Amino acid sequence: MQSTIVKDTVQTARRRFFDEGSLPEGLVAAPILRSWQRCATQGLNAEDKPRVEPLSAPELRLLHERNDLLRRITRPEMAALRAEARLTDSVVILTDNSGLVLDMVGNAEFAGRASRVALRPGVQWDEMAIGTNAIGTALVEKRPIGVHGSEHFFDPHRILTCAAAPIFGPRGELSGVLDMSGHASVRHVHALGLVRLAVEQVEHRLFERGFEDCTVLRFHQDAELVGTAQEAVLVFRDDRLVAANRRGLGFLKLDWSALDQTRLSELFEQPDRIGELGQLRTRTGEDFRGRIAAPEERSVRAVAVAPRASAEVEPFFGQATRAALARAIRLVDADVPVLVHGETGSGKEVFARRIHAGSARSAKPLVAINCAALPEGLIESELFGYEEGAFTGARRRGHEGLLRQADGGILFLDEIGDMPLVLQGRLLRALQDRQVVPLGGDKPVSVDFALLCATHRPLADLVSSGTFRSDLYFRIAQYVVELPPLRDHADRSALIDTLWDELGGRRAGVTLAPETLRRLAAHDWPGNFRQLVGTLRALLALAEPGEPLDASALPADIGMGDKPATRKEEVVPPRTANTLSALTREAMSEALAAHNGNVSRAARSLGIDRTTLYRRLLWRGAQS
Repeated sequence: MQSTIVKDTVQTARRRFFDEGSLPEGLVAAPILRSWQRCATQGLNAEDKPRVEPLSAPELRLLHERNDLLRRITRPEMAALRAEARLTDSVVILTDNSGLVLDMVGNAEFAGRASRVALRPGVQWDEMAIGTNAIGTALVEKRPIGVHGSEHFFDPHRILTCAAAPIFGPRGELSGVLDMSGHASVRHVHALGLVRLAVEQVEHRLFERGFEDCTVLRFHQDAELVGTAQEAVLVFRDDRLVAANRRGLGFLKLDWSALDQTRLSELFEQPDRIGELGQLRTRTGEDFRGRIAAPEERSVRAVAVAPRASAEVEPFFGQATRAALARAIRLVDADVPVLVHGETGSGKEVFARRIHAGSARSAKPLVAINCAALPEGLIESELFGYEEGAFTGARRRGHEGLLRQADGGILFLDEIGDMPLVLQGRLLRALQDRQVVPLGGDKPVSVDFALLCATHRPLADLVSSGTFRSDLYFRIAQYVVELPPLRDHADRSALIDTLWDELGGRRAGVTLAPETLRRLAAHDWPGNFRQLVGTLRALLALAEPGEPLDASALPADIGMGDKPATRKEEVVPPRTANTLSALTREAMSEALAAHNGNVSRAARSLGIDRTTLYRRLLWRGAQS
C-alpha cells in the first residue's frame, strides 16, 4: 500500500514537471527535483532513449589501468556486496570519478536486463548522458542518494531502483562511485545503508598508503571506535593538515578548504605523541580519545599489525575449526599448501587472515586475490604482471603483478575454482618453479610465498568434469580444511548477540527485540556469516538509539523465519550446484498450491513481491 502511494506521488510529480512545467516541490526529494531541473536545462527529453557509446575493449582495458588502485581497494567490498546482490536480484557497480562503469558483479539474470538499458562496464552514467540516476546524481550532489523507478529522468530507466554513494579520497577528491541497482518492482530498502557502509570502509583503507612520511591522528568520541572504519582521521606533514576523512573534518567543524591551511597546534591543545590510546582536547574544549603516530612509529607498526576485518568471525569458529586453524598455521610454516573449502560467506577469508597472523610470515604481506572477481581478460596481467609496452594501454614501467607482490608473505587465491582453465597451467608452472614470467617479458623472476587457496565449489567434481586441472588440484589441495556453514552453529542466538556488540549495536544504545533475535536465529542464512553481518549492519543503520529494534525492520525473507533453526534435511549440500534454487522453487510451488493458484496470496505468504514470484515461475517453466 505504501509503495503504491509513493508511486502515485512520483507520477503526479512527473506530470506537473514534464507536462505542466511547474515545480512539484514536496512530492519528490529535493535532490531528485534538482536533478530533473539540471537535465531539463541541458535540453534532455524524458521520452527519448539515451544515446550511449560504450568503450571498446582496448579503451575499457586502459580505463581499468587508470583506475587500478580504486579497483584494487574496493575489491573486498565488491565481493561482500556481491553475495547480497545475488540474494536480492541486483548488481553492484563501481564507476570512476566521471561515472564511467568500471566493474559490475551480482545477479547474472538482472545484469542481462540491465545491459539492455546500457547499465554495463564501459558506459558513461553521468547525469548529462543518462539523466537522473543514482550514480550521476550522487556525483553532482556529492552525497549518497537513492533513485527509485520513475524518479529516473528517462522513461526506459523506470525499471531500475538504484542506491549510490560517492567515494572521496584523502584530499577531498572524488575517486568514484559505488552503486547497488536492482529491479524497481523489488525495492531493496537496505541498499543505500549497505553502500554507505561499504564506501566508509573503502575511504578508510585509502589512508593505508601514501602517508609514510606523515603524522597521522586517529580519534573518536568513543574510544572503542578508534581503529575501525568509523574513526576520524587527520594527516599532518610538518604540522600542516594535508589529508583527512569526512568524519575527521566533521568532528572539528572544518571542510576540505582547511587542507594545507590548518596546523595541528591550532586544532588541539598541546597534543602528546600518543603511541596508545589517550585523551585529546581541541582548542574549543571538546574531548576525544585517539592516538597520534609519527612517521617513525608508523613504519614499525605497519609491518606488525594485520588489517582488521570489518567484522571478526574467528571468535565464533567452533572448537574443531580452531584446531584446524592451528594445524593450518603449522602446515603453512612448513610450506605445505592448504585449501579451505566452505560455502559462500562461511569465513574463508577471515580464516586465511588468521593463518597469516599466526604464521612465521605475519610480518610480510598477505596478498588476497579473488579469482572470481578479476575480469577474465585481465586476470593474466593482474597475476603475473607485464613489461612496459606489453599491450596497448599498458602502464609505463609495467606492472609487477600480484604474485610478485606476495614475495616473502602468503598468496591467498580465493575462489580458485573460478579461475579460467587456460590460466591454470600457467599458475601451476609458477607454483612449481617459484618463478614468474611477466607478459611481454622473457626473463623469469623468482618469488617466495606460502600458498593458501579457498573455494565454495567442489573441486574434485570439477576435475572429473574436466573444468579444473587435476595436476593443479593435487598441487594446491595437499591439506583441506572444511568450514561448516552458519546453519550448523550450535547457538546462533548467542552468536548474533555477540556480533551485534562487535558491530557497535549496544554502544549505539540499540538492542534487538526478543522476536527480532528469534527470527534472526531461526533463519537458515544461505549466505552464511557474510549475509548475517550485512543484515546486522543494515539493521543498525535503520535503528533508533534507545529503542529496541522491532522485527518489522527485518527483510521480508527473514520475516518468514518461523521454522526450526537447524534441521538436517534443510542443510544445502555443497556439492549440489542448484539445490538452493530447487528448494526456492519448491517452496514457491507449495505456496501457490496452498492458495489455489492465487499468485498474489502466495507471494504475500512467502513475504516476496508478486512480480518476483511470477519471474521465478516463468524461469522454471523455461527450464522444464
